[in-house]
Amino acid sequence: MNNTRLLSLIRKEFVQILRDPRTLALVIVIPVLQLFLLGYSASNDVRNVPMAVFNQDRGPAARELLDAFRVSDQFDIRFEVYSEDELRQLIDDGDARVGLIIPPDYSALITGNQQAQVAFVLDGSDPSVASTSLSAAQLIGQAYATDVQADRLARAGQAGLVAFPLEVRTQVWYNPDLEDAYFMVPGIIGMILYSITSILTANAIVRERERGTIEQLIVTPIRPWELMAGKLVPYVILALINTVEVLVIGSLWFGVPVRGSLLLIMALSSLFLLSSLGIGLLASTIANTQQEAMLTVWMTMLPAIFLSGFFFPLEAMPVVLQWVSLLMPLRYYLNIIRVLLLKGVGLAAIWPDVLALTIFGLVLMAAASLRFRKRLD
Repeated sequence: MNNTRLLSLIRKEFVQILRDPRTLALVIVIPVLQLFLLGYSASNDVRNVPMAVFNQDRGPAARELLDAFRVSDQFDIRFEVYSEDELRQLIDDGDARVGLIIPPDYSALITGNQQAQVAFVLDGSDPSVASTSLSAAQLIGQAYATDVQADRLARAGQAGLVAFPLEVRTQVWYNPDLEDAYFMVPGIIGMILYSITSILTANAIVRERERGTIEQLIVTPIRPWELMAGKLVPYVILALINTVEVLVIGSLWFGVPVRGSLLLIMALSSLFLLSSLGIGLLASTIANTQQEAMLTVWMTMLPAIFLSGFFFPLEAMPVVLQWVSLLMPLRYYLNIIRVLLLKGVGLAAIWPDVLALTIFGLVLMAAASLRFRKRLD
C-alpha cells in the first residue's frame, strides 16, 4: 500500500470537482433545494380547503355550525351561494373543493330536539384532498353533535347524563404534532446519499474513459484498488458533508429532532454508502459515456424511490411489491435513519436493518470491484 499514490489520486479528484462549478453546485446546492422543496411540498397535511356554503336556514343553529367549520383551519369558507347549481358550478370550476348545504328547517329541528341533516359535497378528483376533507368534516360534525346533545341534556335537567361511559385519550409519541417534515427530512438524507454517490461516482469514472485519461492512469504504478479508492473517497466525504448539512437545516429550520447518537448516524450512513458506491461502480463498468451512466443509475433510482417507503408506506403496497422492496438497500437505510432521528434508540433496535444493509453493501461492492478490475484489465 502506497499512501502517497492514494492521497495524490484523492487530491486529483478533489481538484477536478472544484474546477467543475456545475458538479460543485450539484453536490452542495441541490440537496438544500431538495430539502426545502420536499420539506414543504411533499405533505399530506391539507388545510384551508376552499369551501362554498349554501345556507338555506339563516338561523342561530346554522350560524353555530358554520362557526365550528370556521374555527377549524381545515376549511376556508370563501363562497356563499344561493342555489345548488351555483355551488355545483364553483366545484366544477375548481374554485371550491367542498360544499356545505344546510336545509331550510335546520335550526327548527335542532332547537326542537329532533335530528337534522346537512349535506357535505366533495370534489373527488383529488383523492388525497377529498379523503382528508371528509375525515375533517366528520370530526367537526361529531364534535358539534356532541355539544348539541350535551346542551339538550343540560336544558332537560339531565346534566349528569352528559358524561360518556368511555373516554379514549390519545397520545402520539415521537411526533406529537404529526409533522410531515419529521418523515420527509430523514428520507431526503437517504436520497441524497444514494444519488450523490452513485451518480457522481459513475460519471467520474466514465469521464476519465471519455477523455482518454484512464489509460494514462492504468499504465502508472497504481493498483486497481487504489484507483478505485481514489475515485470514491472524495464523493464519500462530500456525501457525509451533505448529511450533516441536511441534519443541521432540518433540525434548525424544520424542527426535526435528532434524538439518536450522531456518531451512530454517521457510521450507519457510511455503511449505506457501500451500497450506493457499488451501484455507481457497476454503472461505470456498463456505460461508455456519462449520459449512459446517468441513465443506468436512474434505472435503479426510480424503483428505489417508490419501493423504499420514501413517499408511500410499504404497508399500503401489494404483497408482491413488498417482497420486491426487500431488494432495495434504501428501504433499510430509511428505516434506520428515521428511527435514529425520531426515536433515539440504539443499535439493538435496528440490527436486522443494519445486517441487511451490511450484506447488500458487501455484495454490491465486491461485485462492482471485481467487474471494475476486469474492465481495467
